[in-house]
Amino acid sequence: MVFRFLLPLILVLLSLSCSSPDKPTGGAAEAAPAPPVMRNIVFFGNSLTAGYGLPAPQSFPSLIQQKIDSLGLAWQCINAGVSGETTAGGLQRLPTVLSKRRPDVFVLELGANDGLRGIPVRETTQNLQRIIDAVKRQYPDCRIVLVGMEFPFDLSAFGGHQYGRYAEDFKAQFRPLAEKNQLDFVPFLLQGVLGRPELNLPDRAHPNAAGYRIVAENVWAVLQPVLQR
Repeated sequence: MVFRFLLPLILVLLSLSCSSPDKPTGGAAEAAPAPPVMRNIVFFGNSLTAGYGLPAPQSFPSLIQQKIDSLGLAWQCINAGVSGETTAGGLQRLPTVLSKRRPDVFVLELGANDGLRGIPVRETTQNLQRIIDAVKRQYPDCRIVLVGMEFPFDLSAFGGHQYGRYAEDFKAQFRPLAEKNQLDFVPFLLQGVLGRPELNLPDRAHPNAAGYRIVAENVWAVLQPVLQR
């Protein structure tokens, strides 16, 4: 008689002991988080960006990539530097570069070869503005970093005050351009490198491996906050 009353209770306990453990709501395990989307930094410049005279891993864009990787950031550096490039040449080449990779950050380093050729500063400034406008027009969300440049010597010794004035005007064009377009700005790419033979190749115009490590720091000081915004 007692057994007849206990039998339902025994059956309930057996069914509970045999039931499967709880599963996540929806009956399926949660999916693993997706990997971060890799974004592009395009370095658009001349031989100073290309890393003239050195293996590619010693160029400053490659050194910056090493810094990015060490921090685990999802950015890849694309070196679009071409030796001998002027601002006019860069303006012509720009559509091809922009069609290959979407830039999330665009580092513009051009103008030095214009200065060496004596191209009027107004023309250089106009070309740089056209490059900036073209990048913004095609990729409105792209952040642009403008890199400033100076002459490697006092030109006044080579023909009077007109050359010295040209050097001053050349140097002075970059900051107003950055302010006008609200760009992040590297004041002088070769700060701490220019004029130091031990940091340059024998031509004294291009950094050596040690010089490029300083150049990379000059750019990284401005670029790192841009990447972390």
